[in-house]
Amino acid sequence: MCTLNPEEEAHLVAMASEALSTTDSPKTGKPLSLFDVCWDDVLIPQVAVYLSLKDLFNLRCCSRTAHRFVQAALEKRQELHLSGNNTSNIEEGFRVLARCCHRLEVLHLARCRWLTDELLLPLLANNKKRLWAVNLNECINITALSLQPIIVECKELRVLKLSKCQWLTTGAVDALTLHQSKLVEFDISHCGAIGERCLIIFFRRLNKLTVLSLANTPSVTDQVLIQIGNYCRELEHINLIGCAAISDYGVHALTQSCPLLQSLMVQRCPLVTERVLAPLRGRVHIDRPGMGYNLPAMQHHRLFLQV
Repeated sequence: MCTLNPEEEAHLVAMASEALSTTDSPKTGKPLSLFDVCWDDVLIPQVAVYLSLKDLFNLRCCSRTAHRFVQAALEKRQELHLSGNNTSNIEEGFRVLARCCHRLEVLHLARCRWLTDELLLPLLANNKKRLWAVNLNECINITALSLQPIIVECKELRVLKLSKCQWLTTGAVDALTLHQSKLVEFDISHCGAIGERCLIIFFRRLNKLTVLSLANTPSVTDQVLIQIGNYCRELEHINLIGCAAISDYGVHALTQSCPLLQSLMVQRCPLVTERVLAPLRGRVHIDRPGMGYNLPAMQHHRLFLQV
């Protein structure tokens, strides 16, 4: 391999610097810039994907070309993460996102107190065909109206999180029952307006469910757990914290029917005891410590636990 002496190396560096400083576009005769690099093949997939939304909005203000570039980058963006972002004037930025984004697959808007139906519906209208994960946990200022396009038109939906959405009604869950049977993760923790019968019917269609959170949902009873066990055989994780109406009977029915279960959260469930939890320990992660229940004595309670 040829080795350059210091003088030759310095000469080549000088030539390269001169060439870069005088390189003109063959079409316009003007010096080339970053934006002359192919957007679709290079800048968007290799550069823009690593920029935060803040970076993109700052770049958008630099020039007309930068504005067009950011608009093109947002149009192809696949994920939008704004959970917990309640900064001032974010509503105006969200309107830009709703107008520009057309290929979103993942949408995280948890705890966005500023979010309303008026802001959310245009974004959903432009992205309904591709969305597979939607997180609206603790979005207190939207209504079931925003849920309608998600339920009816998001055919690829697999993850839906609606924790602490007090606007979630039995009617909305009934609509979910009709249109969404492919969910693998579902969260309706702290949703007190949904009735027991509604949940029993709903879970009969969710045979692909693997992650389920029902924490602090008053209508969750043993009968609901039995239905979950009968139809959601692929369940791996379930959160039942604060479901005071469930007992050993329902938990036993659930765990016997779900062989893939990995974690069971039952804190603040006073009717769930070590009678049913002790045999699960070592196979299933349980969120509360054992109470030293006498395992041999459990043989006397088998009849109680049989379904």
